[in-house]
Amino acid sequence: MNILKKGIKYVTDRDYRWIVNSNLGFYNSMDDEKYVKEKYRACFGVYPDLENPKGYVEKLQWLKLYYHNPKMTVCCDKYLVRDYIKEVIGEEYLIPLLGVYDSPDEIDFDALPDRFVLKCNHNSGKGMYICKDKSKMDVEKVKAGLRKGLKEDYFLTGREWCYKNVPRKIICEEYMEDSNGEFNDYKFYCNHGKAKDTLICFDRFKSTHKNLHMSENWEIMPYNSSCEKAIEDGLTVPVPENYEEMKSIAEKLSQGFPHVRMDMYDVDGRIYFGEFTFYSDSGYFRWLNGGDDFMGSDLILPEKMK
Repeated sequence: MNILKKGIKYVTDRDYRWIVNSNLGFYNSMDDEKYVKEKYRACFGVYPDLENPKGYVEKLQWLKLYYHNPKMTVCCDKYLVRDYIKEVIGEEYLIPLLGVYDSPDEIDFDALPDRFVLKCNHNSGKGMYICKDKSKMDVEKVKAGLRKGLKEDYFLTGREWCYKNVPRKIICEEYMEDSNGEFNDYKFYCNHGKAKDTLICFDRFKSTHKNLHMSENWEIMPYNSSCEKAIEDGLTVPVPENYEEMKSIAEKLSQGFPHVRMDMYDVDGRIYFGEFTFYSDSGYFRWLNGGDDFMGSDLILPEKMK
Protein backbone atom coordinates (compact mmCIF):
# COMPACT_ATOMS: atom_id res chain seq x y z
CA MET A 1 0.00 0.00 0.00
CA ASN A 2 1.56 3.30 -1.09
CA ILE A 3 1.66 6.44 1.07
CA LEU A 4 -1.35 8.07 -0.64
CA LYS A 5 -3.55 5.00 -0.19
CA LYS A 6 -2.44 4.69 3.43
CA GLY A 7 -3.29 8.33 4.00
CA ILE A 8 -6.77 7.92 2.50
CA LYS A 9 -7.38 4.79 4.54
CA TYR A 10 -6.20 6.55 7.69
CA VAL A 11 -8.75 9.31 7.16
CA THR A 12 -11.69 7.11 6.09
CA ASP A 13 -11.22 3.92 8.13
CA ARG A 14 -11.54 4.49 11.87
CA ASP A 15 -10.37 0.97 12.74
CA TYR A 16 -7.22 1.29 10.64
CA ARG A 17 -6.66 4.74 12.16
CA TRP A 18 -6.99 3.35 15.68
CA ILE A 19 -4.43 0.60 15.03
CA VAL A 20 -1.96 3.04 13.45
CA ASN A 21 -2.38 5.44 16.36
CA SER A 22 -1.92 2.64 18.88
CA ASN A 23 1.33 1.59 17.18
CA LEU A 24 2.48 5.21 17.43
CA GLY A 25 1.87 5.16 21.17
CA PHE A 26 -1.15 7.47 21.24
CA TYR A 27 -2.97 5.21 23.69
CA ASN A 28 -0.10 4.16 25.94
CA SER A 29 -1.76 5.68 29.00
CA MET A 30 -5.12 4.05 28.32
CA ASP A 31 -6.47 1.63 30.93
CA ASP A 32 -5.56 -1.96 30.01
CA GLU A 33 -9.12 -3.27 29.82
CA LYS A 34 -10.32 -0.35 27.71
CA TYR A 35 -7.30 -0.69 25.42
CA VAL A 36 -7.84 -4.43 24.89
CA LYS A 37 -11.53 -3.87 24.12
CA GLU A 38 -10.85 -1.04 21.68
CA LYS A 39 -8.08 -2.86 19.84
CA TYR A 40 -10.24 -5.97 19.59
CA ARG A 41 -13.04 -3.87 18.09
CA ALA A 42 -10.60 -2.29 15.62
CA CYS A 43 -9.44 -5.76 14.52
CA PHE A 44 -12.75 -7.64 14.48
CA GLY A 45 -15.48 -5.02 14.31
CA VAL A 46 -17.07 -5.98 17.63
CA TYR A 47 -16.14 -5.68 21.29
CA PRO A 48 -15.00 -8.83 23.11
CA ASP A 49 -17.34 -10.42 25.64
CA LEU A 50 -14.99 -10.53 28.60
CA GLU A 51 -17.76 -11.61 30.96
CA ASN A 52 -18.39 -14.79 28.98
CA PRO A 53 -15.59 -15.27 26.42
CA LYS A 54 -16.20 -18.12 24.00
CA GLY A 55 -13.64 -18.32 21.18
CA TYR A 56 -9.87 -18.62 21.35
CA VAL A 57 -9.09 -14.96 20.64
CA GLU A 58 -11.60 -13.71 23.22
CA LYS A 59 -10.17 -16.05 25.83
CA LEU A 60 -6.63 -14.82 25.14
CA GLN A 61 -7.80 -11.28 25.86
CA TRP A 62 -9.29 -12.48 29.17
CA LEU A 63 -6.02 -14.21 30.08
CA LYS A 64 -4.05 -11.02 29.36
CA LEU A 65 -6.19 -9.03 31.75
CA TYR A 66 -7.06 -11.44 34.52
CA TYR A 67 -4.52 -14.28 34.70
CA HIS A 68 -1.19 -12.99 35.96
CA ASN A 69 0.87 -16.01 36.93
CA PRO A 70 4.34 -14.73 37.92
CA LYS A 71 5.99 -17.80 36.38
CA MET A 72 4.90 -16.49 32.98
CA THR A 73 7.25 -13.51 33.29
CA VAL A 74 10.20 -15.88 33.69
CA CYS A 75 9.06 -18.16 30.86
CA CYS A 76 8.61 -15.36 28.32
CA ASP A 77 12.05 -13.89 29.14
CA LYS A 78 14.33 -15.33 26.45
CA TYR A 79 17.27 -15.20 28.86
CA LEU A 80 15.83 -16.29 32.23
CA VAL A 81 13.81 -19.08 30.65
CA ARG A 82 17.04 -20.93 29.91
CA ASP A 83 17.42 -21.91 33.57
CA TYR A 84 13.81 -23.11 33.59
CA ILE A 85 14.44 -25.27 30.51
CA LYS A 86 17.60 -26.75 32.07
CA GLU A 87 15.58 -27.73 35.13
CA VAL A 88 12.53 -29.18 33.37
CA ILE A 89 13.87 -30.91 30.22
CA GLY A 90 17.65 -30.44 30.18
CA GLU A 91 20.32 -28.12 28.82
CA GLU A 92 20.73 -30.18 25.64
CA TYR A 93 17.55 -28.64 24.22
CA LEU A 94 18.87 -25.08 24.43
CA ILE A 95 20.42 -23.24 21.50
CA PRO A 96 23.97 -22.45 22.73
CA LEU A 97 24.34 -18.99 24.25
CA LEU A 98 27.30 -16.88 23.11
CA GLY A 99 26.74 -13.83 25.28
CA VAL A 100 24.34 -11.65 27.24
CA TYR A 101 24.57 -7.87 27.42
CA ASP A 102 22.86 -4.85 28.95
CA SER A 103 23.89 -2.57 26.08
CA PRO A 104 24.98 -2.99 22.44
CA ASP A 105 28.25 -1.25 23.37
CA GLU A 106 29.19 -4.23 25.55
CA ILE A 107 29.25 -6.60 22.56
CA ASP A 108 32.71 -7.63 21.38
CA PHE A 109 31.88 -8.32 17.75
CA ASP A 110 35.46 -9.41 17.01
CA ALA A 111 35.07 -12.28 19.47
CA LEU A 112 31.84 -13.56 17.89
CA PRO A 113 31.88 -16.30 15.24
CA ASP A 114 31.12 -15.61 11.58
CA ARG A 115 27.44 -16.48 12.07
CA PHE A 116 25.25 -15.72 15.07
CA VAL A 117 21.89 -14.25 16.14
CA LEU A 118 21.41 -11.16 18.31
CA LYS A 119 18.03 -10.36 19.84
CA CYS A 120 16.36 -8.71 22.79
CA ASN A 121 15.01 -10.97 25.50
CA HIS A 122 11.77 -9.05 26.12
CA ASN A 123 10.13 -8.54 22.72
CA SER A 124 9.39 -10.24 19.42
CA GLY A 125 11.74 -9.23 16.65
CA LYS A 126 12.55 -5.52 16.99
CA GLY A 127 16.33 -5.18 17.09
CA MET A 128 16.96 -8.79 16.05
CA TYR A 129 19.93 -9.35 13.76
CA ILE A 130 20.58 -12.67 12.05
CA CYS A 131 24.20 -12.70 10.94
CA LYS A 132 25.14 -15.17 8.22
CA ASP A 133 28.39 -13.44 7.23
CA LYS A 134 30.07 -11.14 9.74
CA SER A 135 32.25 -9.54 7.05
CA LYS A 136 29.13 -7.95 5.54
CA MET A 137 27.76 -6.63 8.84
CA ASP A 138 27.31 -2.92 9.52
CA VAL A 139 28.16 -2.87 13.23
CA GLU A 140 26.80 0.61 13.95
CA LYS A 141 23.52 -0.20 12.17
CA VAL A 142 23.18 -3.40 14.19
CA LYS A 143 23.82 -1.50 17.42
CA ALA A 144 21.24 1.14 16.49
CA GLY A 145 18.66 -1.57 15.85
CA LEU A 146 19.37 -3.20 19.18
CA ARG A 147 19.03 0.15 20.99
CA LYS A 148 15.59 0.56 19.43
CA GLY A 149 14.73 -2.96 20.51
CA LEU A 150 15.78 -2.31 24.11
CA LYS A 151 13.66 0.84 24.22
CA GLU A 152 10.53 -0.96 23.03
CA ASP A 153 7.91 -1.53 25.72
CA TYR A 154 6.49 -4.68 24.18
CA PHE A 155 3.71 -4.82 26.75
CA LEU A 156 2.05 -1.64 25.52
CA THR A 157 1.08 -2.61 21.96
CA GLY A 158 -0.97 -5.66 22.94
CA ARG A 159 -1.13 -5.42 26.76
CA GLU A 160 0.44 -8.86 26.98
CA TRP A 161 0.90 -8.85 30.73
CA CYS A 162 3.79 -11.29 31.05
CA TYR A 163 6.17 -8.94 29.16
CA LYS A 164 5.46 -5.96 31.41
CA ASN A 165 8.26 -6.52 33.93
CA VAL A 166 10.91 -8.42 31.98
CA PRO A 167 14.40 -6.95 32.72
CA ARG A 168 15.66 -5.96 29.26
CA LYS A 169 18.82 -7.51 27.91
CA ILE A 170 20.44 -8.54 24.63
CA ILE A 171 21.33 -12.16 24.05
CA CYS A 172 23.54 -13.70 21.40
CA GLU A 173 22.94 -17.28 20.30
CA GLU A 174 24.55 -19.61 17.81
CA TYR A 175 23.16 -19.39 14.28
CA MET A 176 21.15 -22.51 13.52
CA GLU A 177 20.10 -24.13 10.25
CA ASP A 178 19.74 -27.67 8.95
CA SER A 179 21.62 -29.36 6.09
CA ASN A 180 19.14 -27.83 3.61
CA GLY A 181 19.75 -24.31 4.90
CA GLU A 182 16.35 -24.27 6.62
CA PHE A 183 15.20 -23.71 10.19
CA ASN A 184 11.89 -25.51 10.58
CA ASP A 185 9.62 -24.30 13.35
CA TYR A 186 6.92 -26.37 15.09
CA LYS A 187 4.45 -24.43 17.22
CA PHE A 188 2.34 -26.56 19.57
CA TYR A 189 -0.86 -24.91 20.78
CA CYS A 190 -1.38 -26.43 24.22
CA ASN A 191 -4.49 -26.15 26.37
CA HIS A 192 -4.03 -27.42 29.93
CA GLY A 193 -0.91 -29.40 29.04
CA LYS A 194 -2.39 -31.05 25.93
CA ALA A 195 -1.30 -30.15 22.37
CA LYS A 196 -4.33 -29.98 20.10
CA ASP A 197 -2.89 -28.18 17.06
CA THR A 198 0.57 -27.87 15.52
CA LEU A 199 1.50 -24.93 13.32
CA ILE A 200 4.45 -25.88 11.15
CA CYS A 201 6.52 -23.14 9.52
CA PHE A 202 8.85 -24.24 6.75
CA ASP A 203 10.61 -22.83 3.69
CA ARG A 204 11.03 -19.82 5.98
CA PHE A 205 13.58 -18.09 3.76
CA LYS A 206 11.92 -18.87 0.42
CA SER A 207 8.99 -17.49 -1.59
CA THR A 208 7.29 -20.84 -0.92
CA HIS A 209 7.15 -20.12 2.85
CA LYS A 210 4.17 -21.85 4.46
CA ASN A 211 2.42 -21.78 7.84
CA LEU A 212 0.25 -24.86 8.11
CA HIS A 213 -2.03 -25.93 10.96
CA MET A 214 -1.92 -29.70 11.40
CA SER A 215 -4.48 -31.76 13.28
CA GLU A 216 -3.65 -34.56 15.73
CA ASN A 217 -4.08 -36.92 12.76
CA TRP A 218 -1.60 -34.83 10.76
CA GLU A 219 -4.14 -33.40 8.36
CA ILE A 220 -3.90 -29.80 7.16
CA MET A 221 -6.64 -27.74 8.80
CA PRO A 222 -8.03 -24.73 6.83
CA TYR A 223 -7.40 -22.16 9.56
CA ASN A 224 -5.46 -19.61 7.49
CA SER A 225 -5.00 -18.72 3.81
CA SER A 226 -1.75 -20.70 3.57
CA CYS A 227 -3.61 -23.79 4.76
CA GLU A 228 -6.46 -23.21 2.30
CA LYS A 229 -3.99 -22.95 -0.59
CA ALA A 230 -2.15 -26.09 0.51
CA ILE A 231 -5.41 -28.07 0.70
CA GLU A 232 -6.48 -26.76 -2.71
CA ASP A 233 -3.11 -27.83 -4.17
CA GLY A 234 -3.35 -31.29 -2.58
CA LEU A 235 -0.16 -30.73 -0.61
CA THR A 236 0.92 -33.50 1.73
CA VAL A 237 3.42 -32.97 4.54
CA PRO A 238 5.45 -35.86 5.95
CA VAL A 239 5.38 -36.33 9.70
CA PRO A 240 8.82 -35.51 11.16
CA GLU A 241 10.54 -38.55 12.63
CA ASN A 242 10.88 -36.81 15.97
CA TYR A 243 7.39 -35.28 15.99
CA GLU A 244 6.11 -37.31 18.94
CA GLU A 245 9.18 -36.38 20.96
CA MET A 246 8.73 -32.69 20.18
CA LYS A 247 5.06 -32.92 21.10
CA SER A 248 5.86 -34.69 24.36
CA ILE A 249 8.40 -32.01 25.31
CA ALA A 250 5.96 -29.24 24.42
CA GLU A 251 3.25 -30.80 26.58
CA LYS A 252 5.65 -31.26 29.48
CA LEU A 253 6.71 -27.61 29.35
CA SER A 254 3.11 -26.41 29.05
CA GLN A 255 2.02 -28.10 32.28
CA GLY A 256 0.61 -25.68 34.83
CA PHE A 257 -0.62 -23.10 32.32
CA PRO A 258 -4.18 -22.88 30.96
CA HIS A 259 -2.78 -22.09 27.51
CA VAL A 260 0.58 -21.60 25.87
CA ARG A 261 2.00 -22.04 22.41
CA MET A 262 5.25 -23.97 22.71
CA ASP A 263 7.70 -23.32 19.87
CA MET A 264 10.23 -26.02 19.04
CA TYR A 265 12.86 -26.34 16.31
CA ASP A 266 13.98 -29.40 14.38
CA VAL A 267 17.54 -29.17 13.05
CA ASP A 268 18.42 -32.38 11.19
CA GLY A 269 16.57 -34.45 13.77
CA ARG A 270 17.87 -32.61 16.80
CA ILE A 271 15.26 -30.79 18.88
CA TYR A 272 15.77 -27.31 20.26
CA PHE A 273 13.49 -25.24 22.49
CA GLY A 274 12.22 -22.06 20.86
CA GLU A 275 10.06 -20.07 23.23
CA PHE A 276 6.90 -19.83 25.31
CA THR A 277 4.19 -17.75 23.62
CA PHE A 278 1.27 -17.16 25.94
CA TYR A 279 -0.78 -14.94 23.64
CA SER A 280 -0.27 -16.13 20.07
CA ASP A 281 -0.50 -13.17 17.65
CA SER A 282 -1.54 -11.17 20.73
CA GLY A 283 -5.01 -12.67 20.28
CA TYR A 284 -5.71 -10.55 17.20
CA PHE A 285 -5.35 -13.17 14.45
CA ARG A 286 -8.49 -13.82 12.38
CA TRP A 287 -8.83 -17.60 12.29
CA LEU A 288 -10.68 -19.07 9.31
CA ASN A 289 -13.21 -21.88 8.95
CA GLY A 290 -14.03 -22.48 12.59
CA GLY A 291 -10.45 -22.40 13.85
CA ASP A 292 -11.25 -19.88 16.58
CA ASP A 293 -14.05 -22.04 18.01
CA PHE A 294 -11.97 -25.21 17.75
CA MET A 295 -8.94 -23.72 19.48
CA GLY A 296 -11.01 -22.21 22.27
CA SER A 297 -13.43 -25.10 22.81
CA ASP A 298 -11.48 -26.85 25.58
CA LEU A 299 -9.59 -23.81 26.92
CA ILE A 300 -11.15 -23.58 30.39
CA LEU A 301 -10.39 -20.24 31.97
CA PRO A 302 -8.85 -20.41 35.47
CA GLU A 303 -9.68 -18.37 38.53
CA LYS A 304 -8.58 -14.76 38.19
CA MET A 305 -4.98 -14.15 39.30
CA LYS A 306 -3.86 -10.53 39.47
